[in-house]
Amino acid sequence: MNKYKLTFIGLALSIFIFITSVTLELELFEKFVTFLESLEKFEFDEIIIPLIIFFIFLFIDTRRHSKKVQVENAKLNIYKAMLSSSHHILNNFIYQMDIFKITAEDTPGFNVHVLAFYEEIISNASCQISSLSNLTSIDEFSIRTSVMTS
Repeated sequence: MNKYKLTFIGLALSIFIFITSVTLELELFEKFVTFLESLEKFEFDEIIIPLIIFFIFLFIDTRRHSKKVQVENAKLNIYKAMLSSSHHILNNFIYQMDIFKITAEDTPGFNVHVLAFYEEIISNASCQISSLSNLTSIDEFSIRTSVMTS
């Protein structure tokens, strides 16, 4: 119903104008023709049809742009929700992995190079998450580039 709201408003307005003009015998079309004839001396009548065509196309173009903006905003909201959820999952994973790190640090003879490698992996993952969170342009190329350069 909401999809055709303007159509129903137009239908109700048309029916109202029709009933009013029939009831009050207004002869609206004849008045419109008389009005157009009065504009003849100003030469406005030649510009009416081009203006109507221009405004129809302007309306269509504006409508298409509005739909495109709505779709882009929806995509952006979905991306932000996905990123936030991924960020939450990865942070939980990193915190849980700290248990293994603490255990490794407390284990005598555990290889220090493995702990350094672990720190590097965690740092790299954190930088990639941060890079994804700070994107200004949300498109496939930007997303891939931000992860690869981090």
